[in-house]
Order: sequence, then structure tokens, then C-alpha cells
Amino acid sequence: MKKLLVSAFLVVSLSAAAQYSLPAKSPRQTVEQQFSTSKITVDYGRPGVRGRKVLGELVPYGKVWRAGANGATKVTFAQAVNFGGKTVPAGTYGLFINPTDKEWKIILNKDAQQWGAYEYDEKLNVSEVSVPVQKMTEKQEWFEIELNPVDDHALDMVIKWDMTKVTVPVKVAKPEAVSRIVEKLREINTIEREK
Repeated sequence: MKKLLVSAFLVVSLSAAAQYSLPAKSPRQTVEQQFSTSKITVDYGRPGVRGRKVLGELVPYGKVWRAGANGATKVTFAQAVNFGGKTVPAGTYGLFINPTDKEWKIILNKDAQQWGAYEYDEKLNVSEVSVPVQKMTEKQEWFEIELNPVDDHALDMVIKWDMTKVTVPVKVAKPEAVSRIVEKLREINTIEREK
């Protein structure tokens, strides 16, 4: 009887413990934003500063970094975009950063499945955009990527960490074609409402 009670206690304890987990040091986050006639999604790990010197040490200047923690950051464009002035076809890309003190080179790479930037291959780059570093007045403890709408067909991708942020403008790649599509969709919506 005693063995049966001990066994039952262990089973209950293990099942209760399975319901809980420790917080990840660099939790995963997915950000999604309606964009024009589709959406943009970013999936990334969020490392914390945790008292460390981040830029220039933890993330060395002049060396390609995975733009987050653990697996490569993935950016999915459901339609072709103008990413910082360069046309990028619809698809999923690895987002990498090559930082310096004054500017960051933001890189979209065809390989979105790698761990970190250990197998980064610049031959697979689809776009490279250099953007100026902006110093912030308040500390951003956790690495963060925001997708901030500007209008119906443009948004800013804002990347912040520690006391630094950069902004990459993202717009539709073919505004004339998208305007025609939007016009047709409005006509369809009007017809649907008249039924």
C-alpha cells in the first residue's frame, strides 16, 4: 500500500511539474502587421541586456549578427516590397545585421533556417540596406523589432536594443499595380454589400 501511495504521489508531482516551465533567457516573439493587401510577419528571439555591454562587445562591430537570439530571425513578406529602397520578392528571409557605431547594415538572406549566423553566406543575400544609428534616451532592455504603419502601403521596421535603434522604411514594390488591386477589391466589397 505504501509503495502504491508513493507511486501515485510521484505521478501527480511529475504531471504538475510538466505544466510549468522556466522563462526562456531569450523568449521567442512573433510580430505581424497588416501591410497593403497582405501582411508582414517577423519571428525572432529577444535577448536581454542583463547588465552586459551589448553593441561592440556581445555583438561585435563589423561582424554579421543574427538580429536576435538562437535561431535566425525570419521575416515573411506576403507580397513584393521595397525594403529600404530595394525591391524584394514575396517570401521568407533571414534577417541579419552588420552593426557599426554609426550605421547598421540590415541584410535579408535567402537562408532563414539556420541557427544564429554561424553558416551565414553573403552569396545568398537578397538585399543589404545601410541605415543610421539613432541613440535613445531610455534603455530598451529586451531586443525588439516593431512594425509601425506609416500609411496603407508603407511601414517602418524599427529595431531597438539597449540605447540604440534603427529604422528601415518598407513600402509596396509596385504601387500602381497595388492601387489597381485595391480599387478592384473595393468594387467587390461594394457589390457584396448590395446583395
